[in-house]
Amino acid sequence: MNRVTKGELPMATTSAPPISGRVRSDTGPPGPTALTRERTHVSNTVDRLRSGSRTAMDEIYREHADAIYTYCHRRTGSWSSAEDLAASTFLEVWRGRRKVREVDGSVRPWLYGIATNVCRNHLRSLNRAAGARARLQLVDAEDPADEVAARIDADRRFQQTLDRVGELAERDQEVFALILWEGLSYTETAAALNIPVGTVRSRLSRVRRQLRLATDQEELQP
Repeated sequence: MNRVTKGELPMATTSAPPISGRVRSDTGPPGPTALTRERTHVSNTVDRLRSGSRTAMDEIYREHADAIYTYCHRRTGSWSSAEDLAASTFLEVWRGRRKVREVDGSVRPWLYGIATNVCRNHLRSLNRAAGARARLQLVDAEDPADEVAARIDADRRFQQTLDRVGELAERDQEVFALILWEGLSYTETAAALNIPVGTVRSRLSRVRRQLRLATDQEELQP
């Protein structure tokens, strides 16, 4: 896995983003003037990033690091993995800065698209490693810290959700995570995954149907 090194990105991107979410200070949706001003600001930041501005990169990092960090955790179930994956995501953002895209005046879908690819590669690597261990009949010793964490109800429920989602097809997992966990619109999700909006709708419908069926089956079990 690529790690962020000093000199490649602004200093802020070399450390793990905080776990806490962002608090919106506004009390309602922005008006037309505010939206225009915000989109102009985003476009200006994007233009500067394309030209290699590290200040623009730092602005994008500060604005979206928490969300990308949380998304990576939701995809992997591991804060330590999320830390590395978020760092790798912003490293890829910097490397691909000339290809940055806006969707409805935001770079967020583009960032989630990169994070999705980074997480996808990580999870595939884990699956290959797990398969190799199974073939060699190796069993790793459980970490006592994981046993403690497993007793925490919130972690248990989150893991159950991850397990259910993990049974879905990979492409369906990505739609589920972006729409139901990250709150992206159908249009933003389509842009992030580079697929038609209609495909996003059909995949999400399939996800909901499969998760509903799994829940019904659990309730029927004695």
